[in-house]
Amino acid sequence: MNRIYQLNDDDYNFPPASMANKDGLLAFGGDLSPERLVIAYANGIFPWYSEGELLLWWSLDPRLVIRPGEMRVSKSLRHTLHSGRFECRIDTDFESVMRNCAQTPREGQFGTWITDEMLDAYIQLHRMGLAHSFETYHEGVLVGGLYGVSLGTLFCGESMFHHVSDASKVAFYHLHQFLIGHGFQLIDCQQETRHLVSLGAYNIARQDYIDEIKNLVQAPTLMGNWGDGTAKKFQLIINQAERASFRAYNLDADLALNNED
Repeated sequence: MNRIYQLNDDDYNFPPASMANKDGLLAFGGDLSPERLVIAYANGIFPWYSEGELLLWWSLDPRLVIRPGEMRVSKSLRHTLHSGRFECRIDTDFESVMRNCAQTPREGQFGTWITDEMLDAYIQLHRMGLAHSFETYHEGVLVGGLYGVSLGTLFCGESMFHHVSDASKVAFYHLHQFLIGHGFQLIDCQQETRHLVSLGAYNIARQDYIDEIKNLVQAPTLMGNWGDGTAKKFQLIINQAERASFRAYNLDADLALNNED
């Protein structure tokens, strides 16, 4: 059955990601509070919706990932890196990176899922030291970058942009090198794009992803500003009930079903 689950307002629990439908849609409702976002990412779930829509939560199958140490660096990208054409900075202008990601047109998409509500939520995560940006500059101007969420030794990439050729690849390369140097084990790229596949990303089964991140998110999290050397590792407490009830809806019939565990 093609189900979607309604999140509860009085807790931050999620249904198991394995209960998402064939498109990866799992639940709706709730909010974008830091507590809920941390629990979502720790369970292989992320928000994705457009302005005017319900707040939707997804867990895709398969899941696009790349492990630190596996990035494919082409000869042309290596030449760009060695040319000194670009400067990469970390966590110096997180908001501008998000806004550029929101404004950059994307193949096959109309509008953006980075709403004002999403912007505010991830800026809050950034201020808490859990969301980070890698920025590419050319002659002092921001021309590319990416941002994502860090939990334990897992980095969940959210979006990237470029206004100049290779600018986002340069940002990804510096992210990749940073994660290698700090003992990260996995980069979540969410869904397949030609750009990410060209950098070495590949699909794995959702259940394999969920099984792996259970341990990764239990490791100490490098919190704070990653660019100025002040970040420190802290042990996050991620509270998710083992069992919780949610109202389910049949998307094919638009009928509410009984509560399910």
